[in-house]
Amino acid sequence: MRIDLSGKTALVTGSTQGIGLATAVGLAEAGASVVVNGRSEAGVRRAVERILAACPGAAARGLAADLATSAGLETVMAAVPHVDVLVNNLGIFEPRDFFDVDDAEWLRFFEINIMSGIRASRTYLPGMLERDWGRVVFVSSESALQVPPEMIHYGMTKTAQLSVSRGLAERCAGTGVTVNAVLPGPTASEGVSDFVMRLGVGGETAQDAVDEFVRNHRPTSILRRAATPAEVANMIVYLCSPQASATTGAAVSVDGGTRRSIT
Repeated sequence: MRIDLSGKTALVTGSTQGIGLATAVGLAEAGASVVVNGRSEAGVRRAVERILAACPGAAARGLAADLATSAGLETVMAAVPHVDVLVNNLGIFEPRDFFDVDDAEWLRFFEINIMSGIRASRTYLPGMLERDWGRVVFVSSESALQVPPEMIHYGMTKTAQLSVSRGLAERCAGTGVTVNAVLPGPTASEGVSDFVMRLGVGGETAQDAVDEFVRNHRPTSILRRAATPAEVANMIVYLCSPQASATTGAAVSVDGGTRRSIT
């Protein structure tokens, strides 16, 4: 199967590192014109350089904007009024005890992890529906279904993404637009590596540390190691492809079998 997204424009939010950057690389390799997003000009520039290094000749550009705000989305929309593929990847996480998370922090997670995807989808879905083709993917987490007690505030946002994703898929019923969610498990991204290090898990490399975390703290993992960002991105790119036309309203796991379920 050869995925060809030539002629399609893809926006990946929060894509200067980790799963977002790996997804942007994968979409560029499939021929899409990719728009990278992050808050800092320097971070966006480095991400575009990495995409071009991995995929010489790719069509990639960056837009620095904080998509946790309406103003940030307006900046992106002014520069990119139409997209064919929207990957709502922007998100944050932090281990905090439930009793230490105040109202402001709950609202911050809600704005970044949930509202960024809602605003972007509300902005770009109408154009997809007009053209009768489009792909929207929400990058959720296995924490949406197995809420971690050390990050209840994070798990809540990931569960909410599944609700929004499924609802939008049904709103687009009978069209050429699909909406899906991806549920990564422990992934050896920069953010997860930092999280694991803060928990005091050691290892010679960041990958070793995250793999050790999986073995000790996610013992239900069948993979017995962390996924790489590219492994998660492979699923996202597939869901963005023409070949995935019959997959919509789904929550697709890329968690290495961490969640003990036959569904």
